[in-house]
Amino acid sequence: MLAKTDGTHLIPSLDVEGKILVNPQNDELAKVFGVESSGDENYHDVIMIGAGPTSLSAAIYTTREDIDTVLLEKGVVGGLAAVTEIVENYPGFPDGVAGLELAQNLRKQAERFGAAIELAEVTEIRDEGQYKRIITTDGEWLARAVLIGTGSDYKKLNVAGEEEFYGRGVHYCATCDGALYRDKKLIVVGSGNSAAQESIFLTKFASEVEVLIRGDRWKASDILVKNVENNDKITVHFDVESSEIVGKDNKVSKVVATNKNTGETEDYEADGVFVFVGLEPNTGFLSKTDIELDEVGLIKTDKTLMTKIPGVFAAGDVRSGATMQIASAVGEGATAALMIREYLE
Repeated sequence: MLAKTDGTHLIPSLDVEGKILVNPQNDELAKVFGVESSGDENYHDVIMIGAGPTSLSAAIYTTREDIDTVLLEKGVVGGLAAVTEIVENYPGFPDGVAGLELAQNLRKQAERFGAAIELAEVTEIRDEGQYKRIITTDGEWLARAVLIGTGSDYKKLNVAGEEEFYGRGVHYCATCDGALYRDKKLIVVGSGNSAAQESIFLTKFASEVEVLIRGDRWKASDILVKNVENNDKITVHFDVESSEIVGKDNKVSKVVATNKNTGETEDYEADGVFVFVGLEPNTGFLSKTDIELDEVGLIKTDKTLMTKIPGVFAAGDVRSGATMQIASAVGEGATAALMIREYLE
């Protein structure tokens, strides 16, 4: 039953053999019903995998309703949003907002209401009926409900030299590494919004930026393309397919590409290469589960954002049908939190 406090808030209470337990905690319920804990102290109402905008938004809602919530993050809190220089299409910020600032504010708000964020890489989810067991590289966790908000990561070119020179001239985050190339020449590979936006950002440091695009046109928004065209430091090459990244003295020296019109090989000298060729979902850890994925590896859910496994939800950029926008990810996080609440009730 529910006990009223101030006439507006309701606190869950339980009548057990004449004894009223008000807002009982998990350990109290375990004792009352004789549930063995198996010595596992990492039990929570909800575990959210990933601590990007989706999970942080969801955590704000769950923790405000006293739902015990933990977020497990293997990398950067805030996800790709945190390493985006400026977000110009997030509602409420007419002049744009720094991605890191947005991510930090989401984190502060979630933690203010009681969300806990732990550094851990999830390797598997096991469905144990009423509980879900989360296997990580550092231990195991139990939860009544799980939200997968792992988002996506940067795609690779998968060409010779890319892996070899990663971190030594090959990069995927202009905000993170652009400052290393002050007064240097850079190459950006890609044709979407990220490639256009990050090319512009890199001109703050680099003396020259050459953009290599495999197709015959940009896939970026018109306003970003115009900004690129108006930047004297940027030169764009169309119909050019990168085939190899070459280094000298343990650092990148050039990109070898093929001109699709002539078939000839062309060399583009540079001190560094930034690759922005799209995103791929972070769903590899789900290979041992019954969770269904679509043809590109995104998680299939029903209209309540629940996966094929009862109690396991997915939202944001990792969900099939997602729009890959921060605002949408935040909205789906809020929706997922409400669906989780209903499931727990």
